[in-house]
Amino acid sequence: MAPTSTKRTKRSIDSLATAATSAAAPSSSGAASASASASAAPPFAAATKRRVVTLADDADAVLAKCRKLRDELRRKQALQTTSIDDEGIDDADSDLEWGICMGGDGDGKRKGKQQQQKGNVMSGAPKAATVDDANAEDDTKKTKTQQLSLSELRNMTSANNGKKTIVEVVEMNSTEVMEGIENVAIHIAQQVLAKQGFQLAIPSRAASNQIYVPELDRIVLGDKCGTRSFLNVKESRKVAITTRVLQLLHAVLLKRIHITKRDLFYTDVKLFVDQSESDGVLDDVATMIGCTRSNLHVVASDKGLVVGRISFFEDGDFIDCTKMGVGGKAIPPYIDKIENIQSDAEFILLVEKEAAYMRMAEDRFYQRYPCIVITAKGQPDVASRMFLSRITSELQIPVLALVDSDPYGLKILSVYMSGSKNMSYDSASLTTPDIKWLGLRPSDLNKYDLPDQCRLKMTENDIKTGKELLQEAFIMKNPEWMKELHRMVKSKEKAEIQALSSFGFQYVTEVYLPRKLREGDWI
Repeated sequence: MAPTSTKRTKRSIDSLATAATSAAAPSSSGAASASASASAAPPFAAATKRRVVTLADDADAVLAKCRKLRDELRRKQALQTTSIDDEGIDDADSDLEWGICMGGDGDGKRKGKQQQQKGNVMSGAPKAATVDDANAEDDTKKTKTQQLSLSELRNMTSANNGKKTIVEVVEMNSTEVMEGIENVAIHIAQQVLAKQGFQLAIPSRAASNQIYVPELDRIVLGDKCGTRSFLNVKESRKVAITTRVLQLLHAVLLKRIHITKRDLFYTDVKLFVDQSESDGVLDDVATMIGCTRSNLHVVASDKGLVVGRISFFEDGDFIDCTKMGVGGKAIPPYIDKIENIQSDAEFILLVEKEAAYMRMAEDRFYQRYPCIVITAKGQPDVASRMFLSRITSELQIPVLALVDSDPYGLKILSVYMSGSKNMSYDSASLTTPDIKWLGLRPSDLNKYDLPDQCRLKMTENDIKTGKELLQEAFIMKNPEWMKELHRMVKSKEKAEIQALSSFGFQYVTEVYLPRKLREGDWI
């Protein structure tokens, strides 16, 4: 039986090979054209052609107001630059003049960094009882973000003999960050040798130390500082975690590599126990050293996505986001490796939900109305916020946001614009000012006759969150936002972007967005 089976198998293989050869061979009449096509076609060419979507016939009419908004934003940016130049303040020194960066005598960024390291790690800063007690106290009660103008900050700086009023970090290279970590280690060794135990001075990131500056339109970190002592039984474990993270970060920076937050956690699971423990210490270390968190070379996993009319080089590789498939390109955690950003987009469409993003990506909305579409799939991660801030700054085009009509959609939008309290120390590189709220707004529910079955009742927690947002300075500065939020809380109704699919699965890209853009219906 074995020989017969072998013969059958051989015949089957031979017949398949013959069939494949005859199917692949061109006919005698079309041999020349087939040969030319084969030579021109790329290897592994797909049988189906790439879908081509062209500019919409009404694109000029739809985008007229968007272009007007773009020109207004560029004029505003030019006026701000002129104003700074007229006052004789350099961009690099402007924050120092306001006392909101690295406190010092203004002899250069490097000197400011070194003074910040000494001031934070050693004993020059005002201290709370402990930094962890201050954070815990804020967790038990809601603290409204205090508001201070630039003139008030200047006056406070003058009253404190030029001492910094706000802590903001700056970009550092690997060598500078390592030197900062080594300074911390030296000071710890000096305390131990003096038989004092040791303690760390860490800027407080508690809610009570957050300040909203209207002129900057973002939240920044105040100058309150707390201590973390190894001799304190309640704090000894947190101190051990902090010093262990410092040791691991130094090793990573020495090798000039990047790791994920998960990698960091698994290097010492028994000490960290939970990843939130090691993650939280990263922000403490960044404020101690005076660098951005990305300078520590510890990143989160990819979360954000981008598709549309933008191209750039990422670590030497050319990326064209119109040719990255239906899903688009993952926003890389290494934003510093992105160079030579090019785009002919008219605006950036910032989308809260991945489902809405995929609808626009599949319909190639960005080809019909030239734009860049970005999503962070809900609450934005650091890389997505930094990427948006970077491309907006370089391209100088407006950002229009499409979020759910609920308090959390507006809260997500405010994080992009004004920053988060947890990372207020790095708000300068993580915020994008003047984002326009395109939709889905509470007033749209009636304007577009959204069916009752698509409207959801707000929970008590939703209403509470909405009322808290009404008290926040960065919401109160925009009367139109206040009006919409009041309408939401009063009606006690909310809706998701996907509710528009009740009119048709492509209603968002074919009707809703073109109409919004044509009317300039954003606030």
